[in-house]
Amino acid sequence: MTSEIGQLQKISWIKVCTTDSIPENEGGCVKIKDKQIAIFNFTQTSEWFATDNQCPHKMQMILSRGMLGDQAGEPKVACPYHKKTFSLHTGECMSGEEYKIQTYPVKIEHNDVFIGMTE
Repeated sequence: MTSEIGQLQKISWIKVCTTDSIPENEGGCVKIKDKQIAIFNFTQTSEWFATDNQCPHKMQMILSRGMLGDQAGEPKVACPYHKKTFSLHTGECMSGEEYKIQTYPVKIEHNDVFIGMTE
């Protein structure tokens, strides 16, 4: 399943799990090729998010087990080890540091969770 973003990038939608695989207000991890992707079921805003699983602070594959919340209405995940927080929309570090994580589009179809990956 492929769609076009803008005029230059194509996105491939990859089915990674079902909606009941990720508990409410928690995360899970999937591997797409050689990349670990964290998936979050954020019920506070009825949204799903996907980011890199690796926290750039200490380079650990841990964000899928991070704590979900919000900061001034912005959904975020906090690394469970050192509490660096990242926007689930933009991937920007909300702890006042230069770190950033990659975010990915997510869509739900018939209880299936799809992550969009650029080609």
